[in-house]
Parts: sequence; structure tokens; C-alpha cells
Amino acid sequence: MSGRNQRPGATYRSLAYTSLLPWQVRERRFKSVGLGRRGLDPADVYDFLDRVAGDMATVYAALAASRRETAVIKDALRRWQSEQARTRAAQGPEA
Repeated sequence: MSGRNQRPGATYRSLAYTSLLPWQVRERRFKSVGLGRRGLDPADVYDFLDRVAGDMATVYAALAASRRETAVIKDALRRWQSEQARTRAAQGPEA
């Protein structure tokens, strides 16, 4: 099934699917088209591009989730630091 008909970011893959690795993209070679035509087989290229786009969407979704989690952690740390500063200020100078 082609990924071109799916929503961006949506992944419907079997558990047997393995994501592309950078070296697989760099070393990918496509079949030439038949006699009388020049270039690469368009279907082969589009299938590969769909797979790369799907993997990129997955990576970008994970990156966005990581950034959201980082923002939550930073916010919690700032609140904790402010709370600690207020507690120290309320206790007054230490002897």
C-alpha cells in the first residue's frame, strides 16, 4: 500500500517494518526503465520517497514530543527554583 494516500504524520505499518537508516538512503539504487526510455522507474522512486517521507514524519513527531517534554520539565524546574527562593527568603538570613 502506498503511503501517498495517508495523512502526513500518520503511520500504519506492521511491527515487522524497520525504519530506514541513513546509509540505506545513501546507498539506494533504482532500476532503470525498459528499452526505449531513459531514466529510473518512477514507481520505484515514488515508493522509496514515500518510505523516506514516512520515516521523516515519524522522526519529526518524536522530535516535537521531545521538545514538548523538555518544555514541561523546564517549566517544572523554574517553578521549583522559584519556590525554593521564596522559602529561603521567608526563612531570613541564616546564622
